[in-house]
Amino acid sequence: MAAALRKYGFRPIMELRSNGNTKEVPAMPPPPHVALAIDAVKYYLENGEPPPGPAPLPEELKRRGGAFVSIKKNGKLRGCIGTVTPAEPSLAREIIRNAISAATRDPRFPPVSPEELAGLTFSVDVLTPPEKVSGVAGLDAGTYGVILKSGDKQAVLLPDLEGIDTVEAQIDICRKKAGVGENDPVELLRFRVERFN
Repeated sequence: MAAALRKYGFRPIMELRSNGNTKEVPAMPPPPHVALAIDAVKYYLENGEPPPGPAPLPEELKRRGGAFVSIKKNGKLRGCIGTVTPAEPSLAREIIRNAISAATRDPRFPPVSPEELAGLTFSVDVLTPPEKVSGVAGLDAGTYGVILKSGDKQAVLLPDLEGIDTVEAQIDICRKKAGVGENDPVELLRFRVERFN
């Protein structure tokens, strides 16, 4: 079991016993969504192509859904790519696609190197279908992610992000990401996420 956990970058915790001795206590394995994202990036970095995916497919990864994969290094964002609506036939394929893109195609960062992989943490957000809201009263920064649209411009921001505590901050960030002026009319949509760390 310890070897399997080390595969995902988890290291055992040392437990100090009352007699002064220590004992290795294994860390919890990542949820299947996160394990799949890690495996996908590792496979891609080693082989230059996406992995075939798990077989048989776990029940929770069979359905379709939008998903974002976020990668952090030392607590700071290292890559984040996702889809609001599904583009793949299963959630598993969606996670594989977005994990590889977050690691290698996020324009804000250089591609992840194989040497970095062990020091990275991954999270996967599975999105509910977006729904329109009439204004900021229908939003909550801790509960809902935001999709802001104006003409052909669009930006997405996940909910419950560190340092983003208000709806106004969410909208301001989305306006800047999309290149939408402060007074330009916008359409707002919201979504919830199930977050796996």
